[in-house]
Amino acid sequence: MTALACGVDVGGTKILGGVIDDHGTIVEEVRVTSPATDPDAIQDAIASVVLELKSRHEIATVGVGAAGYVDKARRTVMFAPNIAWRDVDLADRLEKKISLPVVIENDGNAAAWGEFAFGAGADVDDMLMVTVGTGIGGGLVLDGELYRGAFGVGGEIGHMRVVPGGIVCGCGKLGCFEKYASGSALVQQVRTAAPGDPRAAALIERAGGVVDAITGPMVTDLARSGDAFCVDALATLGTWLGEGIASLTAVLDPAVVTIGGGVADAEALLLDPTRAGFQAQLTGRGFRPELEIRKASLGNRAGLVGAADLGRH
Repeated sequence: MTALACGVDVGGTKILGGVIDDHGTIVEEVRVTSPATDPDAIQDAIASVVLELKSRHEIATVGVGAAGYVDKARRTVMFAPNIAWRDVDLADRLEKKISLPVVIENDGNAAAWGEFAFGAGADVDDMLMVTVGTGIGGGLVLDGELYRGAFGVGGEIGHMRVVPGGIVCGCGKLGCFEKYASGSALVQQVRTAAPGDPRAAALIERAGGVVDAITGPMVTDLARSGDAFCVDALATLGTWLGEGIASLTAVLDPAVVTIGGGVADAEALLLDPTRAGFQAQLTGRGFRPELEIRKASLGNRAGLVGAADLGRH
């Protein structure tokens, strides 16, 4: 059996660490609050999680997944939007604290590798993962290898422009993919449309009569019960998602696209319109092999599992 590896998923609100065996099974995990505004404190928190797990398991390597730009060497976090890291050699600092080899990876890449190695993409060599949450993340595996680009920052599919002059994105540009096909986009869409649509009465009632209190899970829950307004909202989101995937397919030609993130819990309510939107926009449809769009299978542990396995590599 391959030695155990530790994976750490670092977010703006929590740090999740786990011990992972060579089959992708989580042996134990530990969660702590993320002190995201203090870069030194967050490094200490990551180290404490690893050391706690190390005290109970024979860990050989550590992989850390973080939302941000990670350099080609997988050592330095060049920029993290939700954590106060700017050009931080995180691997070096952690190795001094925990006395284990450390690999740093973008969280979307780590999740993609987890699904490729142990999840919904385990039967193919070429896979694109799209994570649909607050924004849109992604990761790409080509010929069995994680694709990171020339400088380590490839795969940022959420910032592909889909509408020239469109909605302002948090990145400062206009019309990015994630402004139309993310969980945040879904919420914005229904909050804007609900006051003028009588079909939204049940959703507004669910939100206590406050339109700005509407959440994505409320929409999904009502859509599952057949609420027409919410079903249509998820269908609109899925159409945007599928059309974006069609554009990415024209460049990347993966065998499988896995859809992860919280919005994917809507299952067929999201995936069916995603597939329809993809098919409607796929160039050369009917004259080329057609990829499969699947729901990711590892849930919110994909990044943890993927980071640990990348540490082994």
